[in-house]
Amino acid sequence: MKAITQATTAAAGKRAKAFTVSHAADSKFVRRGLRAYFEYRDLGIEKASKGKVVAHVIRARPGKSPEGEWHRHDCNLQFVYVLKGWIRFEYEGVGVITMKKGTCFQQPPNIRHREIAHSKDVEMIEIVAPANFKTLAT
Repeated sequence: MKAITQATTAAAGKRAKAFTVSHAADSKFVRRGLRAYFEYRDLGIEKASKGKVVAHVIRARPGKSPEGEWHRHDCNLQFVYVLKGWIRFEYEGVGVITMKKGTCFQQPPNIRHREIAHSKDVEMIEIVAPANFKTLAT
Protein backbone atom coordinates (compact mmCIF):
# COMPACT_ATOMS: atom_id res chain seq x y z
CA MET A 1 0.00 0.00 0.00
CA LYS A 2 2.90 2.36 0.74
CA ALA A 3 4.21 2.01 -2.85
CA ILE A 4 0.79 2.95 -4.24
CA THR A 5 0.62 6.04 -2.00
CA GLN A 6 4.11 7.16 -3.07
CA ALA A 7 3.28 6.61 -6.74
CA THR A 8 0.03 8.54 -6.39
CA THR A 9 1.83 11.40 -4.62
CA ALA A 10 4.52 11.50 -7.31
CA ALA A 11 1.91 11.55 -10.08
CA ALA A 12 0.00 14.36 -8.35
CA GLY A 13 3.24 16.34 -8.01
CA LYS A 14 3.87 16.07 -11.75
CA ARG A 15 0.35 17.35 -12.52
CA ALA A 16 0.55 20.30 -10.13
CA LYS A 17 1.47 23.49 -12.00
CA ALA A 18 1.32 26.06 -9.21
CA PHE A 19 1.00 26.02 -5.46
CA THR A 20 -0.46 29.24 -4.09
CA VAL A 21 -0.73 30.49 -0.53
CA SER A 22 -2.28 33.82 0.49
CA HIS A 23 -1.77 34.75 4.13
CA ALA A 24 -3.95 37.56 5.46
CA ALA A 25 -0.98 39.12 7.29
CA ASP A 26 0.95 39.41 4.01
CA SER A 27 -1.97 40.60 1.86
CA LYS A 28 -3.59 43.97 1.26
CA PHE A 29 -7.07 45.05 0.32
CA VAL A 30 -7.18 47.38 -2.67
CA ARG A 31 -9.90 49.81 -3.66
CA ARG A 32 -9.71 49.08 -7.36
CA GLY A 33 -12.19 46.49 -8.46
CA LEU A 34 -15.64 46.02 -9.86
CA ARG A 35 -17.45 48.17 -7.29
CA ALA A 36 -16.21 51.44 -5.71
CA TYR A 37 -18.00 50.67 -2.44
CA PHE A 38 -15.96 47.48 -1.88
CA GLU A 39 -12.30 46.63 -1.27
CA TYR A 40 -10.78 43.48 -2.75
CA ARG A 41 -8.04 41.12 -1.54
CA ASP A 42 -6.72 38.92 -4.33
CA LEU A 43 -6.12 35.31 -3.27
CA GLY A 44 -3.65 34.49 -6.06
CA ILE A 45 -5.89 31.99 -7.84
CA GLU A 46 -6.07 33.89 -11.13
CA LYS A 47 -2.32 33.64 -11.63
CA ALA A 48 -2.17 30.03 -10.42
CA SER A 49 -5.03 28.99 -12.74
CA LYS A 50 -3.67 30.97 -15.69
CA GLY A 51 -6.84 33.05 -15.84
CA LYS A 52 -9.34 30.23 -15.56
CA VAL A 53 -10.60 31.36 -12.13
CA VAL A 54 -10.38 34.45 -9.93
CA ALA A 55 -10.87 34.36 -6.15
CA HIS A 56 -10.88 37.26 -3.76
CA VAL A 57 -12.15 38.44 -0.42
CA ILE A 58 -14.51 41.40 -0.74
CA ARG A 59 -15.35 43.76 2.11
CA ALA A 60 -17.34 46.98 2.48
CA ARG A 61 -15.48 50.28 2.25
CA PRO A 62 -16.28 52.54 5.19
CA GLY A 63 -18.80 55.24 4.37
CA LYS A 64 -19.65 53.86 0.92
CA SER A 65 -23.07 52.56 -0.15
CA PRO A 66 -24.13 50.42 -3.11
CA GLU A 67 -25.52 52.21 -6.14
CA GLY A 68 -28.09 49.47 -6.83
CA GLU A 69 -27.57 49.38 -10.60
CA TRP A 70 -28.97 46.45 -12.54
CA HIS A 71 -26.26 44.38 -14.23
CA ARG A 72 -25.20 40.87 -15.14
CA HIS A 73 -21.91 38.96 -15.25
CA ASP A 74 -20.91 37.11 -18.40
CA CYS A 75 -19.19 34.14 -16.75
CA ASN A 76 -19.44 30.38 -16.38
CA LEU A 77 -19.54 30.29 -12.58
CA GLN A 78 -19.97 32.80 -9.75
CA PHE A 79 -19.84 31.48 -6.20
CA VAL A 80 -19.98 33.62 -3.03
CA TYR A 81 -19.62 32.74 0.67
CA VAL A 82 -20.51 35.39 3.26
CA LEU A 83 -17.88 35.50 6.03
CA LYS A 84 -19.30 38.42 8.06
CA GLY A 85 -22.33 40.67 8.12
CA TRP A 86 -25.06 40.60 5.50
CA ILE A 87 -25.77 41.70 1.93
CA ARG A 88 -29.11 42.09 0.12
CA PHE A 89 -29.58 41.49 -3.62
CA GLU A 90 -32.52 41.60 -5.98
CA TYR A 91 -32.53 39.00 -8.77
CA GLU A 92 -34.69 39.17 -11.86
CA GLY A 93 -37.27 36.38 -11.70
CA VAL A 94 -36.28 35.51 -8.12
CA GLY A 95 -36.87 38.59 -5.96
CA VAL A 96 -35.01 40.08 -3.00
CA ILE A 97 -32.71 37.82 -0.99
CA THR A 98 -30.65 38.68 2.08
CA MET A 99 -27.44 36.69 2.43
CA LYS A 100 -26.04 36.49 5.98
CA LYS A 101 -22.87 35.21 7.64
CA GLY A 102 -22.52 31.56 6.65
CA THR A 103 -24.64 31.87 3.50
CA CYS A 104 -23.23 30.33 0.35
CA PHE A 105 -24.76 31.18 -2.99
CA GLN A 106 -24.14 30.53 -6.65
CA GLN A 107 -25.52 33.02 -9.14
CA PRO A 108 -26.48 31.54 -12.50
CA PRO A 109 -24.43 33.01 -15.35
CA ASN A 110 -25.90 36.22 -16.78
CA ILE A 111 -28.70 36.52 -14.22
CA ARG A 112 -29.78 40.15 -14.04
CA HIS A 113 -29.36 41.49 -10.50
CA ARG A 114 -28.49 44.44 -8.30
CA GLU A 115 -27.23 44.98 -4.80
CA ILE A 116 -29.67 46.85 -2.59
CA ALA A 117 -27.76 47.17 0.70
CA HIS A 118 -25.07 45.64 2.90
CA SER A 119 -23.90 45.84 6.51
CA LYS A 120 -20.87 47.97 7.41
CA ASP A 121 -18.90 44.82 8.23
CA VAL A 122 -19.86 42.64 5.25
CA GLU A 123 -17.05 40.39 4.06
CA MET A 124 -17.31 37.67 1.41
CA ILE A 125 -15.23 35.24 -0.59
CA GLU A 126 -16.07 35.30 -4.29
CA ILE A 127 -14.91 32.81 -6.93
CA VAL A 128 -15.61 33.48 -10.61
CA ALA A 129 -14.71 31.62 -13.80
CA PRO A 130 -13.25 32.76 -16.05
CA ALA A 131 -11.09 35.32 -14.25
CA ASN A 132 -11.59 37.98 -16.93
CA PHE A 133 -15.40 37.88 -16.91
CA LYS A 134 -17.35 40.85 -18.17
CA THR A 135 -19.92 42.85 -16.22
CA LEU A 136 -22.64 44.34 -18.39
CA ALA A 137 -25.11 47.07 -17.44
CA THR A 138 -28.66 46.05 -18.34
